[in-house]
Amino acid sequence: MADDELSLFEQEMAGVKRLQQDERVARRGGGESAQALAHRRHAAVTDSHVDPNTLSDREITPLDPWYVLEFKRPGVQNGVYRKLCQGRYEMEARLDLHRMTVAVARREIFDFIEQCYEYGLRSVLLVHGKGERKAELARSGVLKAYVDVWLRDLDTVQAFHSAQPRHGGTGAVYILLRKSEEKKRENRERFMKGRVPYEKGRVPYDSGR
Repeated sequence: MADDELSLFEQEMAGVKRLQQDERVARRGGGESAQALAHRRHAAVTDSHVDPNTLSDREITPLDPWYVLEFKRPGVQNGVYRKLCQGRYEMEARLDLHRMTVAVARREIFDFIEQCYEYGLRSVLLVHGKGERKAELARSGVLKAYVDVWLRDLDTVQAFHSAQPRHGGTGAVYILLRKSEEKKRENRERFMKGRVPYEKGRVPYDSGR
């Protein structure tokens, strides 16, 4: 740059000050800062929109359409389970999964079991299909496999078994639910109705008098 041009440039820039830059947070390996990471983790924990559905959506091996589903938790009486297998309990509610995708069925089953438990229902029927038509064969086998896994993962499900032919056979399943706390309370009140509560120190009733 010529002397006269340099002198002109210095005159134009007189009084100009360098702008101060904000300090940047150093990142290692392109990762997020510790503060940002902590904020994201806190949001994940406190997010009110977190899906309460705990059922797995992992890939699963389909089951044969004629495979019999059976499951009983410890503590369920054999006689109760036998009656369930034989379809001798009245089915108080029914959910049909026909034409549902796995994602939709996952949501519907979770909500169905939750509502049945809240309403105090004990025995319900779930129809998953068995693929009698070739076009439905693969989808029904997949849904059946998911039903077998999902029902075991729900604590309110005490037992289940493939249905009798009149209720859909191996394309449906009977489900026995745990008694809800509200239903237990009602049963206790019904049992105690008209009874005199036992008081400590009181002589019990003698039927021989």
